[in-house]
Amino acid sequence: MTLKSQAPHLRQGSGGRASPKPRGHLIVFEGLDQSGKQTQAERLLAAFRAAGLGAEFLTFPEYTTAIGTEIGHALQGERHYDPDTLQLLYIANRFEFRPRIRQWLDEGRMVVCDRYLASSIAYGEAQGLDAAWLTEIQCRLPQPSLTLLLDIPPAASLTRKQVARDKFERDLPLLGRVRESYLRQAGREAGWVHLDGARDKDAVSAEVLSAVRSRLGLL
Repeated sequence: MTLKSQAPHLRQGSGGRASPKPRGHLIVFEGLDQSGKQTQAERLLAAFRAAGLGAEFLTFPEYTTAIGTEIGHALQGERHYDPDTLQLLYIANRFEFRPRIRQWLDEGRMVVCDRYLASSIAYGEAQGLDAAWLTEIQCRLPQPSLTLLLDIPPAASLTRKQVARDKFERDLPLLGRVRESYLRQAGREAGWVHLDGARDKDAVSAEVLSAVRSRLGLL
């Protein structure tokens, strides 16, 4: 590759020196189903784009791939997998998108995710799996710059979605254990922000933007 072909990947620093393009950020929304993750992720995506920042959106599981399709069958009760096998499918689904996420981050883009690494830890731990193992097998995935936990009571998750629930969404005791795992993760990890997802959508959006500004210096 010639120096000329490399030039678009560099910018001029002080004194005419070329410096690397700033790396993008991976921002993740976590929480129980119906906690408002998708709504807040889409609002943040729109805010980035309105500010002139390149931004992309992913939601996991991503059901359009072969692995994602298999996950969908499992969630609808059409396939049966042990908890560890099912979490390995979830994690493999994320690895399918690792090249794309890396490329976006290298291009300086903002990547907004509805669910990511912590979901496997929360749901896996709730089913008796080892959180350390679930963390270790995901260490080669791009790591989030910021994780926003939208916290709601398990009963609220059931109330907000009355029909078409998958097997996890119908299990109130499981949802309680999932929430406990999320709270543990938020309490011990520096890159997390705990938000009250039961509040008005606009109030939550304001807190999301405040967290992005204070933690990442964006917007």
